[in-house]
Amino acid sequence: MSQDTTASPLTVVLVHGAFADSSSWAGVIARLQAAGVPVIAAANPLRGISFDSAYVASVIDQVPGPVLVVGHSYGGAVISNAATDAKNVVGLVYVAAFAPDQGETLGAAEANSKDSVLNSALVPRQYPTADGGSGTEFYIDPAKARDAFAGDLSDQQAALIAATQRPVAEAAFSEPNGPPAWKHLPSWTVLATGDKAAGTDVIRSMAERAGATITEVEGSHVIMVSQPEAVTDVILEAVEAVA
Repeated sequence: MSQDTTASPLTVVLVHGAFADSSSWAGVIARLQAAGVPVIAAANPLRGISFDSAYVASVIDQVPGPVLVVGHSYGGAVISNAATDAKNVVGLVYVAAFAPDQGETLGAAEANSKDSVLNSALVPRQYPTADGGSGTEFYIDPAKARDAFAGDLSDQQAALIAATQRPVAEAAFSEPNGPPAWKHLPSWTVLATGDKAAGTDVIRSMAERAGATITEVEGSHVIMVSQPEAVTDVILEAVEAVA
């Protein structure tokens, strides 16, 4: 389905990352709506790069008018793939988010991080697959959620994130990424200086390679929860630039 990208106002599509849902964008959504910016928070299935990217691409494709796509964490990899062939995407914003190149896996990228401690906090579990077999998905050990994922939130907020987390399939880390949209679209990155999940070093390296406009914000991996105003400011900067 192709859309006329001039007939409707720009819409911001937010894509959450692993272990999360769209409620992680609540503070950002409120601020975008207050600024009069149409916004949709897409549900990321968290079943693997190709599956999730195809789903998010279908959401984008059905939005009338131009779209600025925003991804957090693993959601950055998803939007990098989902927006590659989209006709209505005009820019990308990465919020503590991966921007992988073609053929890269997130697992390999994380293995080289000196800042990330997430791997030591993950707990594997099994789930049934449609073909009658089983697959592996990962949770964050609740006892390690604050240190590895949400270091600048209160104990109560971190405990809530740990209790409501959505597991991510192993394919999210092992499946190679496709041709990235950042090679032909302008991009912005919110770099969380205390990111122990994706790793500040990994996100910085990917952002620099993508030629993204980088804004450093002091905070943890869930910077959109702890500092929604700073994240929203970058999104509005991107909206203005692509308008």
